[in-house]
Amino acid sequence: MDNKSYLIKDTTVKERIELIKQWIPADDAMADCGMDLWDIYDDYIKGKKEIAQINESLVKEFYTEDDL
Repeated sequence: MDNKSYLIKDTTVKERIELIKQWIPADDAMADCGMDLWDIYDDYIKGKKEIAQINESLVKEFYTEDDL
């Protein structure tokens, strides 16, 4: 198991880019869904927001209280 911290303070821009690259499916399965991981995680790559903050905003955007 990888115990590396992916917090902005513990990573470089290059490491953050590599992490996002790992999340992109090899078969480009996300091409038709309208979601672009580069756009979604741009603030993380630039060191402005943590992954958890971005994920939290996504949950709020796509789910209502009734869904949770």
